[in-house]
Amino acid sequence: MLPGQAGRRISARNTLFYKRVFPLIWIGVVALIVGLTVATGRRGHGVPLPALLLPAFAFGIGWFMLRRLVSDLADEVWDEGDALRVRFGPDEERIALADIVNIGYTIMVNPARVTLTLRNPGRFGREVTFSPVQRGFFGPLLKRNPLVTDLIERVDAARRR
Repeated sequence: MLPGQAGRRISARNTLFYKRVFPLIWIGVVALIVGLTVATGRRGHGVPLPALLLPAFAFGIGWFMLRRLVSDLADEVWDEGDALRVRFGPDEERIALADIVNIGYTIMVNPARVTLTLRNPGRFGREVTFSPVQRGFFGPLLKRNPLVTDLIERVDAARRR
């Protein structure tokens, strides 16, 4: 890749949806269920406790899963040939392929996750995680992502140089 030339995006475009929009939808649905439960509760008898515990439990599980699987995803990752450009909000960092120690790829979760372990902690820490571009609906379930395989080979070649 020539200097000044834009790279190709290797992170999924739906990361914004998973990080910003879906949590709002989740909170809205839980709030709607609680609101309907309270509104339709029998007058004078109050709302049964289990009717409020279930939405609270659902909210807790959703919050835990979003924190564990989505909140640490980079907003964008661009492949620039000999480096990756990573963006979290307005902050960006360029990570040379030779500075990547390991690439972990997690399948069978939605969204799929790629975790880059760096030789030296950068602006975003020692690990940077993103959701890769996926090919096809069942692609992540049936075979390894070709983008990840290519990245592993290029990182290995960059470290040998």
